[in-house]
Amino acid sequence: MQNSIAVTVAAFAVLLHGVTGLDNGLALTPPMGWLAWQRYRCITDCKTYPDECVSEKLFMNAADLLVSEGYADLGYKYVIVDDCWLSKNRSADGKLEADKTRFPSGIKALSDYVHSKGLKFGLYQDWGEKTCAGYPGVLGNEESDIKQFVEWEVDYIKLDGCYSNVRDMDRGYVEFGKLLNNTGRPMVYSCSWPAYQEEKGMRINYALMAKHCNLWRNYGDIDDSWTSVMNIADYFASKQEFWAKHAGPGHWNDPDMLLIGNFGLTIDQSKVQMAIWAVLAAPLLMSNRLSAVRPEFKEILQNAEIIKVNQDVLGIQGTRVFRDKGIDIWTRPVEPVHHGNYSYAVAFVSRREDGAPYPYKITLEDLGLNHRIGYTIKNLFDKSSGIKHYALPKTVVNVRVIPLGVVFLRFDVITIKLEDDIYNSPLLNKTVTFT
Repeated sequence: MQNSIAVTVAAFAVLLHGVTGLDNGLALTPPMGWLAWQRYRCITDCKTYPDECVSEKLFMNAADLLVSEGYADLGYKYVIVDDCWLSKNRSADGKLEADKTRFPSGIKALSDYVHSKGLKFGLYQDWGEKTCAGYPGVLGNEESDIKQFVEWEVDYIKLDGCYSNVRDMDRGYVEFGKLLNNTGRPMVYSCSWPAYQEEKGMRINYALMAKHCNLWRNYGDIDDSWTSVMNIADYFASKQEFWAKHAGPGHWNDPDMLLIGNFGLTIDQSKVQMAIWAVLAAPLLMSNRLSAVRPEFKEILQNAEIIKVNQDVLGIQGTRVFRDKGIDIWTRPVEPVHHGNYSYAVAFVSRREDGAPYPYKITLEDLGLNHRIGYTIKNLFDKSSGIKHYALPKTVVNVRVIPLGVVFLRFDVITIKLEDDIYNSPLLNKTVTFT
């Protein structure tokens, strides 16, 4: 076990080197913010659902709450309008128009409002004749539509792929990205073409995608359920050998939105999603009703230590390195680095449903953590403990994981050799236990 896990961790830690990505200076860490789709889908009946319909009011409220509830201070900066914002037809002169009833002030006014809050504004479109919900797409109007995005001061474009030819996506998405960059306006470019080509069994050119997109969806839409979260996690793990090496500063794999604070996940399942998304260096785009997020879920979304892992500047995508006795182990190399030895975030995820916490033991060296000076260990979901644990490669970590829950630890390399007596003291435990 020791050799297999250690080799796997070491190999993925260096995959990033040599990978080049989109050089527009944007999304150097995974984008964070709020996106409407999962929670609000395409609700357009504002008379029946005045607080849930896709409208300028919905996005203005989201901007207000990102700021007032402290999300923006932690990095949640993007307010992203998804499908169903458009009128069913273009204007007489061929321009995109927002639905006049639901967006009476227009998109530029909404963009200005979001910017007035110190946030960034994102907008959905589709590289096809129509969007997925049947509104006008950009195909055939790319240049004029992009000109409108610039006039509206859009900061982020999510480009879907319905009603288009999947065989042409490599060309079409690349051309659209070039047009975006040629405007001179910085706009994060979120692509969707692998999600469409993957389901057709096509070979996907991820090197090309990393060169032209800031992030990309690899899989179908997430649903508000534990099954959906873990299906995505499992699929990412099955493809990690091919996908992880193409992620890095400015270009990210996107497993889709955070569900935390909605209907489908328990508190502990929400912690699992937050932990895995942090390990995957995934965009943290919430899709929830911000005004109704309960404190215990808000605490997960605003966990500064986990956000720090997600936003680690090395930008190395983590991977699932071992599965044993119903426990999945996910690791991600992070800063600080000392003489080539990485620090690590390690998530122990329980897939067990036997109704009791499960104790699992493993040494640091079996996790691939071999820094001879040692590590400090922090439990990222336990704010109550101020104890700093010191550990060497042969130290045993004993985690007690509740069913469908997670223990998420951070192992920081010690960069200066400690006093000799610390290595013989009780602080340097032979076994460290976390729950």
